[in-house]
Amino acid sequence: MIPVIFGLSGLAITAEERSFFASANPAGYILFKRNIETRAQVRALTDDLRALSGRDDLPILIDQEGGRVARMRAPEWPEFPAGPAFDALYERAPISGIEAARVNAQGIALMLAEVGITVDCLPLLDVAQPDTTEAIACRTLGSEPMRVAAMGRAMLDGLQRGGVVGVVKHMPGHGRAIVDTHHHLPTVTASDAELETDLAPFIALKDAPMGMTSHIVFEAWDPERPATLSPIIVQEIIRKRIGFDGLLMTDDIDMKALSGSAGDKAAGAIAAGCDIVLDCWARMPEMEEIAGRSSAISDVSRARLDRAMATIAGAVPQGDLADLIAKRDALLAVV
Repeated sequence: MIPVIFGLSGLAITAEERSFFASANPAGYILFKRNIETRAQVRALTDDLRALSGRDDLPILIDQEGGRVARMRAPEWPEFPAGPAFDALYERAPISGIEAARVNAQGIALMLAEVGITVDCLPLLDVAQPDTTEAIACRTLGSEPMRVAAMGRAMLDGLQRGGVVGVVKHMPGHGRAIVDTHHHLPTVTASDAELETDLAPFIALKDAPMGMTSHIVFEAWDPERPATLSPIIVQEIIRKRIGFDGLLMTDDIDMKALSGSAGDKAAGAIAAGCDIVLDCWARMPEMEEIAGRSSAISDVSRARLDRAMATIAGAVPQGDLADLIAKRDALLAVV
């Protein structure tokens, strides 16, 4: 197994992809809107991926946050609100805000589990700032670290109740970025002391099963390299200072915040201490380059992967989707 999660090009595995994936044996896969049409089609795709890998606990990921970041959409699936809705409720009624975040995540998980998706890249623990890039600001759980942590914890719990593993992101914090990493490399000039605010939610949830890095330069820690490619940030900040020992994956290495070839970026992330590289866009030459540069996943990283997936092993998803949505909407009606 190589330490990479790959994307797929369409609604079913192509013959070329099938041959490549069987040979490369990636750690898992991630789905996007281009891979999703109906319940039956998505279930057939995820079943096919599991059969190809020979692993019942295969990580099949998706970004299903709610709001603008949602790959499964109406009319086939219900819409879900993004983080700010729960932050606004928490402002009025903290316990209700936490419970709404929990049942919302549980509802998302039930929707994902039904079609065989096992990992959701949620929750965001990024602490919002006045000038946070809109690409993040429209998704955050707020600007107060412990509020973000409380609702993030509820989301992780809700996802697990629904049979899905959560991923905390974007370590060690994306809230101070004022440009979108899909297009640019942000540089954060905040001091080490100021960045304690950004670290706080991740420290509170350091026992999360999976985490995702950010493609951001933090001058206080490593002025030369973005977090994803920085041994200093991965090992000294994420692993030691935050205390995170779960599976650490990169954000998508195709984002324009990172430079260099796909193989260079993948190798750099693993060398920095990331467990898994996330390569989303299913471009065969790039996937072949990454696979060619990849060694087998390390024993430590494989153990983290197995431990994360074991949190839902044999789980029976709990709850009724309609009931959970109704409860969430009743709580959100306060605001």
